[in-house]
Amino acid sequence: MDITVNDTKFKFAVFLFTGIPGQEDIYLWISVPFCLMYVISIVGNSVILFIIKTDPSLHEPMYIFLSMLAVTDLGLSIATMPTILGVFWFNSREISLDACFAQLFFIHSLQCIESSVLLLMAFDRFIAICNPLRYTSILTLPRIAKTGLVFVLRGVALIFPLPFLVKRFRYCRANVLSHSYCLHQDVMKMACADITVNNIYGLSVALFTMGLDSLLIFLSYVMILKTVLSITSSTEALNTCVSHLCAVLIFYTPEIGLSVIHRFGKSSSPLPPILLGYVSLLVPPLMNPIVYSVKSKHLRVRIIRVFVK
Repeated sequence: MDITVNDTKFKFAVFLFTGIPGQEDIYLWISVPFCLMYVISIVGNSVILFIIKTDPSLHEPMYIFLSMLAVTDLGLSIATMPTILGVFWFNSREISLDACFAQLFFIHSLQCIESSVLLLMAFDRFIAICNPLRYTSILTLPRIAKTGLVFVLRGVALIFPLPFLVKRFRYCRANVLSHSYCLHQDVMKMACADITVNNIYGLSVALFTMGLDSLLIFLSYVMILKTVLSITSSTEALNTCVSHLCAVLIFYTPEIGLSVIHRFGKSSSPLPPILLGYVSLLVPPLMNPIVYSVKSKHLRVRIIRVFVK
């Protein structure tokens, strides 16, 4: 499928996904746990949203932030499900360039938004523990809505240029991507052009969003720990942070590892970045509702009450 434009020859008009190399014979079996993970993620996050929306006693900052996290996780699951299940279930490996660029926009913007939500949740815990008397006056509903909107706009605005930055390239190299979905750092390597601008911009966005957010989350927990060690009910205070810390570690650890491997790694085996990629996109939406349901007594009681009825 050779296309000639301005005397420059394109070898490919599509990208090809990579599943798990060497395991092609058992793709249908591999699709079963992937499908199960998606079902649990979608049902779990939907239940969290339903419980918080229908129970007025949960209309407080901590649970509003949790509902924001659930919406973001649902978005991530929906953005990656068609291509991942398409590869393993239907053995469909092709994606058009425009569809790929659209998917990378949604994946990266939703990841930036999730990072922002985790930062807001850290701020919520910081105020609740370090300045409890001003908690309700600082975290008012209008302020939460405005802050959430600002962070959503930040994620969308910073990621918006990425599809256009990769769309301007001519793709005349091997068109096989490293994953079963499109990422900017993966797609730009397929271009037969200088990708310095993409590299610098992509790294800058990652540092300004996830890098800055993770640093602020770390600083907030330093302050929380300092406050907790000076009060008597330290165990109870720290218990409210455990679920958030789990969510932070689940999200940032594979994300940072994958970013480092893509930009600086020279691994001889393609398996580590592939597996880390699946962990970074599938595990947070799967684990967040489980962790919060287990660790939050109020939420757990209400979920049990709904299903017992």
